[in-house]
Amino acid sequence: MKIGIVCYASVGGSGVLATELGHALATIGHEVHVVSSEKPFRWRPDVPGLSFERVEVPSYPLFHEPQYVLALINTLVRVSRERKLDILHAHYAVPHATAAYLAHQVARAQMGEQAPRTVTTLHGTDITLVGSDPSFASVVAFSIEQSHGVTAVSESLKQDTIRMLGIKQDIRVIHNFLDCRLYRRRPNPELRALLAKDAEAVVMHVSNFRPVKRVDKVLEVFVRIRQCVKARLVMVGNGPDRAELERSIENQGLGDEVDFLGERHDLVSLLSAADLFLLPSAQESFGMAAMEAMACQTPVVASRVGGLPEVIEDGVTGYLCDPDDIDGMADRSVALLTDDSLRQRMGAAASIVVHTKFCEAMIVPEYEAFYHEVLKR
Repeated sequence: MKIGIVCYASVGGSGVLATELGHALATIGHEVHVVSSEKPFRWRPDVPGLSFERVEVPSYPLFHEPQYVLALINTLVRVSRERKLDILHAHYAVPHATAAYLAHQVARAQMGEQAPRTVTTLHGTDITLVGSDPSFASVVAFSIEQSHGVTAVSESLKQDTIRMLGIKQDIRVIHNFLDCRLYRRRPNPELRALLAKDAEAVVMHVSNFRPVKRVDKVLEVFVRIRQCVKARLVMVGNGPDRAELERSIENQGLGDEVDFLGERHDLVSLLSAADLFLLPSAQESFGMAAMEAMACQTPVVASRVGGLPEVIEDGVTGYLCDPDDIDGMADRSVALLTDDSLRQRMGAAASIVVHTKFCEAMIVPEYEAFYHEVLKR
């Protein structure tokens, strides 16, 4: 098949999943064209059959803001026509589902029935935060309904979409996935020593530092952990809430106990060097970061929200707490950090779940089958 994938290039679950799906589909023989404003964070240039199509946004004095959506639609039409795409796959509903719908209409006028079919994958905040906003809700709902096929990364997100937007279109749940050949525990004693310094434990958080990730709560849990365990906090990623978090850390005199590593590509090594992963999010449609930690046998303590219960079995492969139960998250973290047997047992169980349910080799064929189903409708 010839497949176009449109996604955001920034760090985040939707861009990561879209890029990894493109890599995987190209690796097994499909022709894949990724469309975005710039090359995505996880882009790999050495995959045969995979190409990148940049959205160029012209600047005109008449417009007070960049006309990204119009430029995106034009790019999708051009790629559809030049590459003779079969499928146009939009990741993140806002505005990509709308752009895909309009691109299909233009392409159909130019190409007739040869115009590509559209698939939309819902990732979470495109529905729960942005798409449900009254300013966007009607357009987002219409665009989803007009897609030839719709998927969601969790059952929780599917139900949220139906409840918030009244979607009647059938939504197929296809979970996120990992390349399990890469995501497995890979101990690196030198890196571990560098991160831990003289501490007994390494607590880690990875995200885009947006409000929904609640990095301030990560710090609150860590402060409680330090009352019982000599630990260090490692923050991986970047985003709008980082500056305020750094100020809070300095104000509490914790500057020597917390490291900010920024955006990193060596996540497997970093997660393998951690003892605990914290994810006290306000909402998670699936929990990609949690799954990555679990694959590396690093236990996760997280909020019981969204799709996380579909990934983590409380008390078996990690711990889930109510989002505001900071003391509960700290207590479970201390239990893991002070009991090597419990931590290793839970980490091993978490890794087994990921490697038996969420590997690329199991999930990518679901997308292939869905594409074929959409083309036959």
